[in-house]
Amino acid sequence: MAPATVDSAVEKDNLFIPLIDFSLFLNGTPAEKKATADALLKGFQQAGFIYLKNHGIPLTEVSNVFSSSAEFFKRPQAQKDELEWYSAKANRGYTAHGREKVTQLADKGDVEALRAAVPDLKESLEIGREGEEGCPNMWPDKFDEEGKAFKKVMLQFHGLCKGLHVEVMRAIALGLGIDAAWFDSFTDQGDNTLRLLHYPAVKRDVFKRDDGLQQVRAGEHTDYGSLTLLFQDDRGGLQVLSPDKTFVDATPIPGTIVVNAGDLLARWSNDSIKSTKHRVVEPPLKKGQEIGDTYPPRYSVAYFCNPNFDKFIDAIPGTYESVSKKYEGVNSGEYLVRRLEATY
Repeated sequence: MAPATVDSAVEKDNLFIPLIDFSLFLNGTPAEKKATADALLKGFQQAGFIYLKNHGIPLTEVSNVFSSSAEFFKRPQAQKDELEWYSAKANRGYTAHGREKVTQLADKGDVEALRAAVPDLKESLEIGREGEEGCPNMWPDKFDEEGKAFKKVMLQFHGLCKGLHVEVMRAIALGLGIDAAWFDSFTDQGDNTLRLLHYPAVKRDVFKRDDGLQQVRAGEHTDYGSLTLLFQDDRGGLQVLSPDKTFVDATPIPGTIVVNAGDLLARWSNDSIKSTKHRVVEPPLKKGQEIGDTYPPRYSVAYFCNPNFDKFIDAIPGTYESVSKKYEGVNSGEYLVRRLEATY
């Protein structure tokens, strides 16, 4: 399993997800930086997931984003619908309950059939890099002062997460034995998506189906880009597929960020890094917990990190010298648009 010096965030069914003190990379000695980078890379190579503590994003900022998100989703449906998600190329705007279906299926018809049978129980708002020509963000600032304040909060947080993305990629580079700045030219533009998620309160019997299908908050899937920074509330519900083919709870740990590798990073690393399937289900009740007939709502915030959309993605140096390249190179933006088009 893990070296004794690495703490465990999750350890079950041969799945070990490390808990990494990222301050040792951000502010440590060269030896501490290298040891942290090695542990981080190993987590991505073995599990596809890590937890970061002392990651440099103030917890007050995270709390502010969660409260602002909750207030946004309380807005009248008509207002939210005015901010509707409008294209895969832009990937910005509001997505109503049941519109998206995350899955491993690639055929759009198959996705639509699954969406009709088992819709994902969530709504979301996607926020991209501000100022990208032809791809405006859909802000509620036109409605009221609260909407203007919301925009300010989210732009600030988008920038903080972009900074962490750059640092995590530097740690991956150091772990791989290449120059720590190797990914900088792929991350400086910030073609990333901040996603606010609201899983509404639902009746308990929604999760009791007699057709053999499992109702979930978000279906089994892998992420599309390079990294995802996930901020969870205390409700939980995230599950990660283990090597034993069981889904294991990725329980929230206060003050941490769950970071997982996506399909494009796996491809970029010639599959030396894993993009692991995961899903969101209704979390089990804690001992003695009673909820009556309704599960309470759940909120999360995901920041999807991508290489700059104009970059050509080919195998990273050092990942194919002893084995052949598994994939042809792809344009980052075109690849992500293709994946999104099948989802919505």
